[in-house]
Amino acid sequence: MLCTCGAATVSTDSFSDAFVAAGPGGNLSANNYGGGGALAIAASSLPLGEFQSVLQFHLSGARASFDAQFGSGLWSVQSVTLQLTASPHNNIIYNEIAPGQFHISLMRNNSWVEGTGTAGIPTSDGISFTSLQSTYINNATDQALGTFSFGGGGSGANSYALGLTAGLMADLAAGNDLSLRLYAADNGVSYLFSSRANGTSANRPTLIVNAIPEPGSLALGVMGLAMPALWRCLRKSQR
Repeated sequence: MLCTCGAATVSTDSFSDAFVAAGPGGNLSANNYGGGGALAIAASSLPLGEFQSVLQFHLSGARASFDAQFGSGLWSVQSVTLQLTASPHNNIIYNEIAPGQFHISLMRNNSWVEGTGTAGIPTSDGISFTSLQSTYINNATDQALGTFSFGGGGSGANSYALGLTAGLMADLAAGNDLSLRLYAADNGVSYLFSSRANGTSANRPTLIVNAIPEPGSLALGVMGLAMPALWRCLRKSQR
């Protein structure tokens, strides 16, 4: 029997994330910073250069959960929200925290590797600023999911409602992995937030997906619940 309940929500933490940094004069652009406890966004005009961050989420669990509750494919996504928890400034590599705006885009290339580098000990075993720009960004296929405001500060959770683009909806329906890129939208923003390596699970980047049953499946579910009662009434009337 199909579920006749209302909305369902599934939350999933990022399973891979990293920040990349250009650095003053591009001196950090080949480094990987995928193993640290913080991620960063910063404008290229700031003293310590540009920072971008990438995050990846599994969507197979959300699809399986909605299929189990509403019936296979008999649901529609109502909202997708990214929750980030601001982090304090803890390394001289970062620009000073400052309010501003940033973009989030859907990346169509999910093949990037997180790597093991940290802000204190960078490596070369994963995504870097150079490889992000040259290999993983595709301006023809990546999709803008919105421009958002960061109010400043080094603590507290912030939620961002993503645009429901065709690519995002298709990835959710198929249960694909999802890659997001976060980057500056003005000349002053500098945002630090916790990565998946943060020791407190509630602080890790989280994608929150809300779905409801399709109207047709809801009607079928109601009919399924009503049929036994109708059958009992008919049997009584025949006695």
